[in-house]
Amino acid sequence: MRNFVPDLIICFVLIITITVFRLFSSILHESLGDGPAVPPVAVADGTVIQAQEEELTLSQLIDRKSKEYSWLLRLSVNTLGYICIFIPGLLIYKYTRRIKYLERSDKSLFGNVVRVCFGSGSDGERGLESKTADRGSGAKRTSMQDCFLLVYCLLGLMGSYLTWGVLQEKIMTQEYVNADKKKAHFKDSQFLVFTNRVLGFLITAVYLTAKSQLRQRAPLYKYSYASFSNIMSAWFQYEALKFVSFPTQVLAKSCKIVPVMIMGKIVSRNKYEFYEYITAIMISVGMIFFLTGSTDESKTTAMTTLTGVLLLTFYMIFDSFTSNWQGELFKTYSMSSIQMMCGVNLFSTLFTAASLSMQGGFYSSLQFAAEHPKFVLDCVVLSISSAIGQLFIFYTIATFGAVVFTIIMTLRQAIAILLSCLIYKHSISRLGIFGVLIVFAAIFLRVYCNHRMKTIRRRHMADAAVGKPRLNV
Repeated sequence: MRNFVPDLIICFVLIITITVFRLFSSILHESLGDGPAVPPVAVADGTVIQAQEEELTLSQLIDRKSKEYSWLLRLSVNTLGYICIFIPGLLIYKYTRRIKYLERSDKSLFGNVVRVCFGSGSDGERGLESKTADRGSGAKRTSMQDCFLLVYCLLGLMGSYLTWGVLQEKIMTQEYVNADKKKAHFKDSQFLVFTNRVLGFLITAVYLTAKSQLRQRAPLYKYSYASFSNIMSAWFQYEALKFVSFPTQVLAKSCKIVPVMIMGKIVSRNKYEFYEYITAIMISVGMIFFLTGSTDESKTTAMTTLTGVLLLTFYMIFDSFTSNWQGELFKTYSMSSIQMMCGVNLFSTLFTAASLSMQGGFYSSLQFAAEHPKFVLDCVVLSISSAIGQLFIFYTIATFGAVVFTIIMTLRQAIAILLSCLIYKHSISRLGIFGVLIVFAAIFLRVYCNHRMKTIRRRHMADAAVGKPRLNV
């Protein structure tokens, strides 16, 4: 007879965790809701009545705080929502390991869910993926086909990410007008992260289902770490636009090479060539020149500039961890890029949904959407362009390699800065332009040196294979 006690304990852990965090949310709501009383209002006949204050969600209460500090409060609430997923997951993981739950013979729905989350997938689809890859790589393409494919990838990446960049800046910095001609800003970055990740998950899930590759090779919980760092980096990226311009943000992304190298040393113990350190220094210097020469003194203060730089720094730290952790998962489990995207977006959807539910972000965001139809269109197009852009990234790297992809994305960054300056009237001084040139020169130098080093290594390996003496280049 089946033992239902472990299943009941797991359900009990979930219920208790949700209850405790809802209690924390209520306490935080009460503490933030303590404000000045609503003054009485006199009506036409002279009667004085007490105005009824509308019940505000936790998200709306945070929005009423000063912009320079509200991001920190919202970050704390977001993190509390993420912990609501992490803690029960950790407790269930420890419990199932202790009682050897995964070794049970029963195949109930509940047990299968636990196995998918904490057990390793089968290697059955490995052969399917490798056969598919072999078929794709075995067919030789003509120069004309290569040219058409390159133009296809170029237009796909440019179109999707330029659209995404323009809409990202519009949503986070521009005002929307409702039917009563009242203007308002959209403030909840977490909701944008949620919509992007939901659509990305649905697209990849449909694709993997059609290809019969939905079963993951890695335990699902392995994706949670990359997912957490991914949504944190995305949130910091959106939030930074409240304090710095989009060109500043785009150029700052080029500087993430520095934290990526640092994280590579820490996480993967990578070693780097001399030219990589030189180009990293060049990028950092160019970014400093750009920040110095592009600040509008009439619109910014020392506090907003410092806050923007701090948010961008956190963005780069979390984003660098994401790429390194995903690299380790690829090495260990050899899953496809689409499977990686599906797993990460699944947890990102769970994390952001838990956080939004806790702070009432769904209600406030949907209320804003109902009052501002143009926001709905921008949000949908933003999510679609983000999901399509991710698919084009994987396809371009698989078809032409990382070098071509890096060159295309570097050109995209330059065009994105130009578009932002033209559409949203950003001003950049000569020193700022000089900084931009240094950054892009360093990126192209890095791509060239990387390609050159790989060519030299292949030549040395070929010479060693045929017994020729090695030449120093």
